[in-house]
Amino acid sequence: MPDPYFPLAERFGEALKRDEPLSRYTVARLGGPADALLTVHSAAELAEAATLAQESGVSWVVLGGGANVLVADAGFRGLVIINRADAVQLQADGRVNAESGASLSTLARKCIAQGLAGLEWAVSIPGTVGGAAINNAGAHGGDMASVVRWVELLNVQGALRPHVEVWSAAQMRYAYRHSALKGAHGQYVLLSVALRLTPNHDPEQLGARADAFVAHRKRTQPPGASLGSIFKNPPNDYAGRLIEAAGLKGKSLGGVQISPVHANFILNAGEGTARDYRRLMMLAQRTVREKFGVTLEPEIELLGDWDEDTPTPPAP
Repeated sequence: MPDPYFPLAERFGEALKRDEPLSRYTVARLGGPADALLTVHSAAELAEAATLAQESGVSWVVLGGGANVLVADAGFRGLVIINRADAVQLQADGRVNAESGASLSTLARKCIAQGLAGLEWAVSIPGTVGGAAINNAGAHGGDMASVVRWVELLNVQGALRPHVEVWSAAQMRYAYRHSALKGAHGQYVLLSVALRLTPNHDPEQLGARADAFVAHRKRTQPPGASLGSIFKNPPNDYAGRLIEAAGLKGKSLGGVQISPVHANFILNAGEGTARDYRRLMMLAQRTVREKFGVTLEPEIELLGDWDEDTPTPPAP
């Protein structure tokens, strides 16, 4: 049988890895192997890799910082493209262009140093600019929807051969922790993001504001291997409050635990599995629904080959 990854191997050589553990590429340190894995370092390489994968007929997905995705223990049957495209351009008038693999927190610090206001809330958020734009990441009253001007993306499933499109912020249809691109794996690849920030601010004042956000995060959110906030906050309430009120704060299952510091975080203590992580999520959802009639919606995405019959453990 012909090797479906041959065109990628021919183009990228030894950079294409086989049977690579995905736990190395997610902040929770969970997930089985990908059939193939390729790390790209520019938007051009990202577009080329996705195009070759699409034309070769292999399943593929792009992974950024690995902060909002839970990879199955069985791994992913296909190609995982690790996005490290991180070129950025800052202009004095507040216009910022960033490739989608750039670190969001690093970009925020660069903007602060240039006196560009609007990203101070992002200094302690893990992940990439692209992931933040897709998920409409936010904190401390700010979010990506408030600063995105447009995005450049690769459409791989249109009537034409894979081609680049530019979408306005309105076309992204931003909502709370959501955009038109969320969940659109295998259809669109976000290449770069254009932001509009406010120029001519005092970098020291912006830095002090950002440092206060970092300090608040350290006081209220747990350190360690977690995927960040697991569930979206329901209207007029907080997911962490509901999970704590349901008696699950500190609850452990296998090698994972609902954080005793903040109940909307699940930590991998080192011996956890993705299955345990998902079961603990399901337990929180079921218990909160039964006790309060509220259905918690996950903020993270599941990736890979999951056993749909994963049972929910009994409530405490």
